Amino acid sequence: MVNDATTVGLDGVQVVFDDERAVSDAGIALVSTLARRLGVESLAGRLISLRSDRPGAANAGRKVMAVLFAMVLGADCIDDCQVLRAGRTGRLLGGWMPAPSTLGTFLRAFTFGHVRQLDKLLGDTLARAWRAGAGPGHARLVIDIDSFVGEVCGPLKQGAGYGYTKLFGYHPLLATRADTREALHIRLRKGSANTQKGVKRFCEELIARVERAGATGQKLVRADSGFWNMKVFELLEAKGWQYSIGVRNIKAVTTAIHGIADGDWQSIEYPDGGEAQIAETLYNNRRLIVRRTRLTDPEQLMLWPDWRHFCFITNRTDALALVEAEHRDHAVVEQVIADLKDQALQHFPSGHFYANAAWTVLAALAHNLLRWTQIIGLPNSTIRAARTLRRRLIQITGRLTRHARGWTLHLPARWPWHGDYLAALARIRALPAA
Repeated sequence: MVNDATTVGLDGVQVVFDDERAVSDAGIALVSTLARRLGVESLAGRLISLRSDRPGAANAGRKVMAVLFAMVLGADCIDDCQVLRAGRTGRLLGGWMPAPSTLGTFLRAFTFGHVRQLDKLLGDTLARAWRAGAGPGHARLVIDIDSFVGEVCGPLKQGAGYGYTKLFGYHPLLATRADTREALHIRLRKGSANTQKGVKRFCEELIARVERAGATGQKLVRADSGFWNMKVFELLEAKGWQYSIGVRNIKAVTTAIHGIADGDWQSIEYPDGGEAQIAETLYNNRRLIVRRTRLTDPEQLMLWPDWRHFCFITNRTDALALVEAEHRDHAVVEQVIADLKDQALQHFPSGHFYANAAWTVLAALAHNLLRWTQIIGLPNSTIRAARTLRRRLIQITGRLTRHARGWTLHLPARWPWHGDYLAALARIRALPAA
């Protein structure tokens, strides 16, 4: 009889943590290779200038990379960065990996100015990635802007508070690219911040960022009614951008809706048990598009006979049905928010506001590194969820060995997605160094 785990049971298997050549998540080599091609570490070391007398000021670039690698692996707190020091994981990632306590000290040294330096790191890395093949180039660029609540526990988080959702936490502002799910810009705000707080400045920075990064085609910004702001409309119009932004059903908007003739409404597809129609009019000399829905079941119709109206303002001149359908696609931004909350932004680990602000920007950059690995390495892949990408290409146990002055990364035999991994690695290695 063979004396293995199958015959003697798991209770008969000895467990020891003694393999110095093991790599906890060997697939991180893909992201590490891409980060080197983009020059993220050297760029971070050049941009982040902590005063030399501040704790944790040394080796800023390496510390940024440690946080990024841990976030790519799904870290949601600083202690999770410890996984990078297991076995030969650090060797695979280029050498020394800081301890979590060192990284915590590093992040707590950040001020508002240092967070802005990280913003520049995110923007410059975006430009490099787009030049490497991930960008839209002359194609159309659709950007979604939204905010979300990042919940925290305990009263000792600087800046945390209650907002319109009655949840305790922070209220970040986020801009994403619709087709690739990249995070183009992000800004941490206090939990009590109004949805529109800082949105005009945010849009100014977003416009400059994507244009510097090389997006030369038509650009469209979509947002919900929380970002209804005339100054934002004027800014986007002045820059030659298109927009479709929701509006609230205030009295003036309701009056404009009631002025639409019954014959102007067009029916569109809607799930069974209801109906939907769309029409357009003008509001403050801008195009107002309205979608109205109601239930058609006789019993429900007796209880809720009125139409519900959903409106947005746009400067687009395309056909009504196309503009209305594309505006509803704004909901894809929720998938990026779900990915961020499934990774680093499940928690905000520090009691210091600017440490959490730095953590937020790094979370967006880590998310992008994972996305760029897919866009550049597997351009025909249809994977949407970051969790799926991590499971297939990143969270792979391996062993790093050395023979005749050469290193070999051993990954599991019969790995279902080994072809995708090797194809992505070959494409990323073919990129020129930054």
